[in-house]
Amino acid sequence: MRKPFKVIKLSIAHLATYIMLLLACPAMGQSEVNSSSAWAKLPSILATIKEPVFKNKTYNILDFGAKPGGIIDNSKVFEKAIQKCTKNGGGIVLVPSGKYCTGPIHLDNNVNLHLVEGAEILFNTDPSVYPIVHTSFEGTELMNYSPLIYAYNKHNVAVTGKGTLNGQGSNEQWWSWCGKNTYGWKKGMPDQKEDVNKLMDLADKGVPVAERVFGKGHFLRPNCIEFFECTQVLLQGVQIVNAPFWVIHPIKSSNVIVDGVTIKSHGPNNDGCDPEYSKNVWIKNTIFDTGDDCIAIKSGRDNDGRRVAIKSENIIVQDCKMYDGHGGVTIGSEISAGVSNVYVENCVMDSPELDRAIRIKSNSRRGGLVENVFVRNIKVGQVKESVLGIDLHYGVHGNQTGTFMPQVQNIFIENSMVKNGGLYGILAKGHAGYPIKNIRFKEVTIEKVETDYSIENVENLKFINTYINGSLMESPKNQ
Repeated sequence: MRKPFKVIKLSIAHLATYIMLLLACPAMGQSEVNSSSAWAKLPSILATIKEPVFKNKTYNILDFGAKPGGIIDNSKVFEKAIQKCTKNGGGIVLVPSGKYCTGPIHLDNNVNLHLVEGAEILFNTDPSVYPIVHTSFEGTELMNYSPLIYAYNKHNVAVTGKGTLNGQGSNEQWWSWCGKNTYGWKKGMPDQKEDVNKLMDLADKGVPVAERVFGKGHFLRPNCIEFFECTQVLLQGVQIVNAPFWVIHPIKSSNVIVDGVTIKSHGPNNDGCDPEYSKNVWIKNTIFDTGDDCIAIKSGRDNDGRRVAIKSENIIVQDCKMYDGHGGVTIGSEISAGVSNVYVENCVMDSPELDRAIRIKSNSRRGGLVENVFVRNIKVGQVKESVLGIDLHYGVHGNQTGTFMPQVQNIFIENSMVKNGGLYGILAKGHAGYPIKNIRFKEVTIEKVETDYSIENVENLKFINTYINGSLMESPKNQ
């Protein structure tokens, strides 16, 4: 009798996700949303996102014995200052001008880690100094090396100032673990492939996160800055360079502000900002120059995403600049729990090394429903591949086919100007029986592009007062 009972128990564990997916299917047949009404809701969403507030009390790390110079380890100093600050009700942990070497920094409630101009934190590249914590790797939860800056289940936290956070990622440390020659990997050196496959297998089998233990002896790189299950978060003003892996990763968090940050990090998988399972995330006035997607909105990978079943929603991107990267604003590919209500406006995207402006990626192993993406007033100087790219056959790490069909609907790009769109204005590939629905280009001008659009399994693509290569576009017939 035990075996049937086990099967029933597993089904119950996944029931909420399957119901969510089933409920999403009828929505695909409904009429599209109204973009004007959607934009009218934005002020009320922004009004709910409050900056954290801190006591006017400062804890200078020099008073706790910090030694500048970039050689002496200051890990215990940061720990003592942060614990004293939070114990006394919070305030500012001040990092004065100078270079400070440290291991991971763990934030606590009501603490603002503030780097003055001229301050630089150099993170140790020795994996042994990073404890094992509950974290995530490419959309799958696990126990792994601590992120360089980590806040777990905290409230009212911030990293601010005009200083620099230097992950010191390089081909000599961290980056080569990706297993690619371009990042210094050579045959016989450690690489992540075996560990990635092992982690995926553990997640597919439903092994509890606490038993997915990696870290020492394994080669899954840590995230740079991770806010895990946090509320009221601010990351403001700092420069972030040379991250080991994903740069900014709010996961299962809400009311997050990323404001005026500069990211220059060209390592492998160096996404600039990856909100995952998160709600009410406001990314503004930020510069992205990255080795992967500039912004990549996530919601878990494969069975792990369906297990968690928390979609990312109300993600706002305003007044940002995107230079090098795989995509300016990307949704996916770890997208299994879905994404709703993404707003992008007043951004500039321009680089010969920027592949796409707006990008959505998934496949039938990851699934997920992406809906209601609103883009307006963007300026694209140059991209390589496409202005809008939607690839629902996206594949990495071997077999990426399954029975969880990805669905995309209501993608609006309006009042935008593109000088050089690369190969395609729109490159969109859906699945038979699960078409991509409701793409709108309204008041868009693409001055130069090789092909207007290339679509497969797309329903209800419309051009409204849109010009491509000097011609007024007509909506395709027989969709």
